[in-house]
Amino acid sequence: MESLEQLLAEHPFLEGLAPHHLKTLAACAQVRQFTAGQFLFREGEEAKEFFLIRSGQVAMEIYTSRRGPITIQTRQEGDVLGWVGLPPPYQWNFDARAMVIVRTIALNVDCLRRACEEDHELGYELLKRFTGCMARHFRSLKLQLLDIIHGV
Repeated sequence: MESLEQLLAEHPFLEGLAPHHLKTLAACAQVRQFTAGQFLFREGEEAKEFFLIRSGQVAMEIYTSRRGPITIQTRQEGDVLGWVGLPPPYQWNFDARAMVIVRTIALNVDCLRRACEEDHELGYELLKRFTGCMARHFRSLKLQLLDIIHGV
C-alpha cells in the first residue's frame, strides 16, 4: 500500500514538491472516496477540505429554481478542488457531486493554513501552484458557461 507521501508526490498538482513539504502535507491529508451521485460538498457549507482528485469525475454545480442543478464545470483525475489561501468566509460557492466513483486525497484546510504560516516556503510553493490552477480553471469555466448560455 502506498503511503500518503507517495500518493501526494504522484499527484500532478504537487509534482516536484520537496520531500519535507510532502511530509508536512501528509500530516494534513487523508484518502477519501465518494460514490457516484454523492456530494463532496454543498454550496454554503464551510470549506474544511481541499481535494486532490486521484481518479473519477466531479461535476461542479450551481442550483437555479428554474432549471435545477446546472453543471458549470467538471474536474477529473489530476485536478484540484478548492482553495486554501482565500480570505474568510471559508464557504463553498457551488456544489460538487461525484459523477462516478471518485478517489481523492482530502487535505484539512486549517492544518494547511497552519503549515503555510509556519513554513513560508511551503506557502509560496502552494500559492504558485494555486494561481496556475485558478487561471486554467477560469479559462475552462468561461468556455463551459458560453456553452450553457448558447444552449439555453
